[in-house]
Amino acid sequence: MAKNILPIRKAVIIFFVFACGYFLSCLLRAITATLSPLLTSEFNLLAGDLGLLAGGYFLGFASMQIPLGYLLDKHGPKKIVSSFLLIAIFGTTAFSLAQSFSGLLISRILIGVGVSACLMGPLTGYRIWFADQYQQRANSWMLMIASTGFVFSTLPVQILLPIIGWRWIFGGITILTFLVIILTLFFIPSWKKEENNNKKNIRSLSDVWKNKFFRSTIPLGLFNYGGIMAVQTLWAGPWMIRVAGYDPLESATGLFWINITMLIAFFVWGYILPKINNLGIGTMKLMKFGLPISYLSLLIIVILGENAGAIHFIIYIFTSIVLSLAQPAVAMRFPTSLAGKSLTSFNLLIFLGTFIMQWGIGLIIDLSKSFGFGEIPSFQISFSIYLAICVLSYLYFILNNKYE
Repeated sequence: MAKNILPIRKAVIIFFVFACGYFLSCLLRAITATLSPLLTSEFNLLAGDLGLLAGGYFLGFASMQIPLGYLLDKHGPKKIVSSFLLIAIFGTTAFSLAQSFSGLLISRILIGVGVSACLMGPLTGYRIWFADQYQQRANSWMLMIASTGFVFSTLPVQILLPIIGWRWIFGGITILTFLVIILTLFFIPSWKKEENNNKKNIRSLSDVWKNKFFRSTIPLGLFNYGGIMAVQTLWAGPWMIRVAGYDPLESATGLFWINITMLIAFFVWGYILPKINNLGIGTMKLMKFGLPISYLSLLIIVILGENAGAIHFIIYIFTSIVLSLAQPAVAMRFPTSLAGKSLTSFNLLIFLGTFIMQWGIGLIIDLSKSFGFGEIPSFQISFSIYLAICVLSYLYFILNNKYE
């Protein structure tokens, strides 16, 4: 598939439209962290139930990644993103009307399915429409948009809750999603026919999964990347409330500042990455030397326990920013004809991993409490196991790429 570099003005418009959809996707992804006290009380949820509910989004999201890769390569972002967002509208509407945990969970899975193309669609398009030297920047600035969605899922949602309630918040998101569909259909370019009809592309998914570099990133995608998403979009909130003793407003404020920090960090990160690469410091070096710092930050959280609050999670999530390099690094290992399949394959790892880690952290907390451990030690045990898995995943990645 040939590159079709767009003029800057058109590229900016396309980025803005895609950013609107991805903003809503990330708002919906992280909103359960803010709503967790309310949903726990209203539906009598255990920690495992809460983890499953939040993870339902990622289960639906992950289930679509492989077919999404084929669909994006064949039909392009315009058709696929707009079509999938219709499913998201059904999901948000159903969530706003749910009367039971099962209703919430099914709706949450539908939402995950519906927004599953909101990042992969843009990144597939950018791989064709943007120059290679701007791929890392585009990826980082989309993650900046993610942080914007996470920011709005915290304090703004907490402020709106007593005014309109969580059900009407989801009703408003439904309306905004419909507007994004209209913008997508109006502004996003159609996929060229000569790009659609290459039959060889349809049979090439195995090329991604057989690739040595891709295989080396599987544990990183599942446990490290998935785990950081699980912490940022769910477990940082309950830790601050149930371990550090924050009230719901303080927790929402803490999450707000976590995501504000990441918003700024991803903007700066995207700006300086091409300059860092020009100095000869590539993706592999940044990941090899950067990831251990994030593990040290997580270890400090575990050790401090009840004394670990929002500032410690800000440091942990900030020091994990080098993980954002993994996805575009995977995509750049493959030709543009595999743009959709390579990106969605790695995204499958991230979101399947987020589902596993969100649910798994909750299950380990409940299991630890069943063995007689208190609330704080149970959280510490769960996060310690998560840390150990992250370190093992890092070692696997390093050993398989020690000459790069």
